[in-house]
Amino acid sequence: MNHYDANLDKNAANYVPLTPLSFLERAKDVYPNYEAIVYEDRKYTWNEVYKRAIKFASALEKIGIKKGDTVSFLAFNTPEIFEAHYSVPMTGAVLNTINIRLDANTISYILNHSDAKVLVVDRQLHIEVKKALSKLDKKIIVIDIHDKFADQSKLEKIGDLEYEKFLSTGDDSYVWKMPEDEWQAISLSYTSGTTGNPKGVVYHHRGSYLMSTGSAVAWNMPNRLNFLTIVPMFHCNGWCYPWTVPMLNGRTICLRNIDVKKIFELIDKYDVTHFGGAPIVLNMITGAPESDRKKLKNKVHVLTAGAPPPSIIFKKMKELGFEVMHVYGLTETYGHVTQCAWNDDWNEFDEEKQNEIKARQGVRYPNLEGAAIMDPETMKEVPKDGKTIGEIMLRGNVVMKGYFKDKAATDKAMAGGWFHSGDLAVMHPDGYVKIQDRSKDIIISGGENISSIEIENTLSKHPSVSIAAVVAKPDEKWGEVPCAFIEMVKDKPTTEKELISFCKETLAGFKVPKQVVFCELPKTSTGKIQKFELRKKF
Repeated sequence: MNHYDANLDKNAANYVPLTPLSFLERAKDVYPNYEAIVYEDRKYTWNEVYKRAIKFASALEKIGIKKGDTVSFLAFNTPEIFEAHYSVPMTGAVLNTINIRLDANTISYILNHSDAKVLVVDRQLHIEVKKALSKLDKKIIVIDIHDKFADQSKLEKIGDLEYEKFLSTGDDSYVWKMPEDEWQAISLSYTSGTTGNPKGVVYHHRGSYLMSTGSAVAWNMPNRLNFLTIVPMFHCNGWCYPWTVPMLNGRTICLRNIDVKKIFELIDKYDVTHFGGAPIVLNMITGAPESDRKKLKNKVHVLTAGAPPPSIIFKKMKELGFEVMHVYGLTETYGHVTQCAWNDDWNEFDEEKQNEIKARQGVRYPNLEGAAIMDPETMKEVPKDGKTIGEIMLRGNVVMKGYFKDKAATDKAMAGGWFHSGDLAVMHPDGYVKIQDRSKDIIISGGENISSIEIENTLSKHPSVSIAAVVAKPDEKWGEVPCAFIEMVKDKPTTEKELISFCKETLAGFKVPKQVVFCELPKTSTGKIQKFELRKKF
């Protein structure tokens, strides 16, 4: 035995399993009377948030919830889902947050597959949820969230219990449970499957803790920040910020629905300093009419992820006073795990070149051990030439435990000791990653690989284009060719011929869209364009 191991064992004094639950307890102990969370006229201090969390945890335990059970939430960004990130795992149970835009069949599948014992649900979702519950082959306990700030004309009762009344049945003196092992599951998130059923992604306490600390470091997040929740807290646990912000004694401002005018109002009222959002949200902000905007009193820091942003969005956001950093990640990696960390040498470049760099997915977070571009067949790294395409491979403590009840999918995703992202990218000589496409979105025309993202980036620079999405269209001669779907800027009409000519100015001929369709693009609740819906049109 090595001398450094002899009589130097783990014990209760020198080893405690990592868990983000400790962040809330510390906030309560150190900053009990600081404002912690705000939603309309509801405001809670850290002491109040902590008490509400332990009372809800106690109430759950009283109805039989224990370690390893699943508690599902279908909720908007309100205090209830924030509290759930603590109350549910405080019992040893696992928090399953469900996408509020899912249909009844998918909700039913998730409740069945996850073995949910309890469903906490916002009454505004009563139509689909009641259908979903009728399809279940088991009875589960349903707790309603009644939100007076929602459309009350549609708020029908779903369950037999109501959130606040249920919470009041819990004990103030409840002693919450630390995980016995930091590998213990803390949450379960289902991917938005485009074919077949969604897969359940399992997070552990250790990864959630490390994601929280890593995010704070990578984004230079200060104490006492004001964080606006635009990213849904059901999506990758809100990129884990419900756990990060308490660690910094930050204040969380809840936004129930994406409303650009409301975003500007909340930024102004609460001196918002940070928020995250998909490029579609940034596009909505930069395209907002003057009547909906408010001049920023201070710089607002923004993370964008979920889809590769067109470079022009960085210019537009900067002009309004927002500082945007591009990050990249997946549900399977607790959210974002790479960042376009800025290098001061780039300050000498012109604005267009700087914005092109900002659109890269960048380098790994400090909490990620490895990010490489590999040939998925040989598992060898591709040359760092900015041209050779490979698959993004990731490795570290912020990669999921695996897919719930799906060993085959887990083994496939982790083959060769790396997580296979499914995203195709190049590695620049400076080590910065740039996504070319999802493997299913790459267009192969006459044997040539075409990046749909490159074409979208070009189209987005046209003043009449609000959002662009490019997919493959079957073609007898070339196999497939690019087709562009466009949402136009209001009151700035354009034509198919004009956009094709615009693309020809900078793109090789085979990359120019052969057809342009003007329409409203189908999107997920997190702002991703549903390209599979566009492909169905062909």
